[in-house]
Amino acid sequence: MKVVVDMDICQDHGQCVFAAPEVFRLDDNGKLVYVAEPDESLREDIEDAADVCPLQAITIED
Repeated sequence: MKVVVDMDICQDHGQCVFAAPEVFRLDDNGKLVYVAEPDESLREDIEDAADVCPLQAITIED
């Protein structure tokens, strides 16, 4: 599984951080950073994060 965030669309709202904190976080400057190839066991949380993204910037590739 690969997580892709379109950083041209992302506005660092941080909703994904609440849904999947093991994968997404905001750095000290408030910019989103994430694990591009997380463990498969986190899929449900990542799907939730993609769903709650207000700009739909998160996609999951298999």
